[in-house]
Amino acid sequence: MELLDKLRWRYAAKAMNGEKVSQEKIDSIIEAASLAPTSSGLQPFEIMVITNQEIKEKIRAIGWNQSVITDCSHLLVFAAWDTYTAERINKMFDLTNEVRGFKNEGWENYRQMLLNNYPQKDAEVNFQHAARQAYIAFSQAIAAAAFEGVDSTPIEGFDADALDEILNLREKGLRSCVILSLGYRDADKDWLVNLKKVRKSKEDLVTLID
Repeated sequence: MELLDKLRWRYAAKAMNGEKVSQEKIDSIIEAASLAPTSSGLQPFEIMVITNQEIKEKIRAIGWNQSVITDCSHLLVFAAWDTYTAERINKMFDLTNEVRGFKNEGWENYRQMLLNNYPQKDAEVNFQHAARQAYIAFSQAIAAAAFEGVDSTPIEGFDADALDEILNLREKGLRSCVILSLGYRDADKDWLVNLKKVRKSKEDLVTLID
């Protein structure tokens, strides 16, 4: 299966060569992330696509000095809503009604259920829930990058508060969750490139309940 072959090919690149990824491929990766499923279809996150080298340098300084942050083609920062608000929930439900061209009683009842539930929760609880939705899209972006033959490096080693400040995320009601570096591997500098991928056996990973 082609997708599985691509996923076997991919790994977390430890060095990139600075070669630019075509805009067409970047667009496909972003669209794949956008098509990811999220709780209640709210898509409670945004994706910052960074090509500015000065910004990348600032992020590298608070990102454990990882070279793939500056040597990549595009740096994606997945930033989740800091909390759920009535305005944010209504915006997505209104968009759904607009795109579909009609209102559904069951859907409107579901909207009201969320409005009666989410905004009243603690902001940190809401952020953690939104962040999990961002991770779903993040994972789908990794798979899409592999399908496009683009290397990627998932990055969680960074100072989130500092990154929020660099990108002015808090002013937008967002908090950074995870970073994805996109580019092409530098095989001469990457110690991981020729090592075998190691994963649990199916027996250790899967429990069948029938």
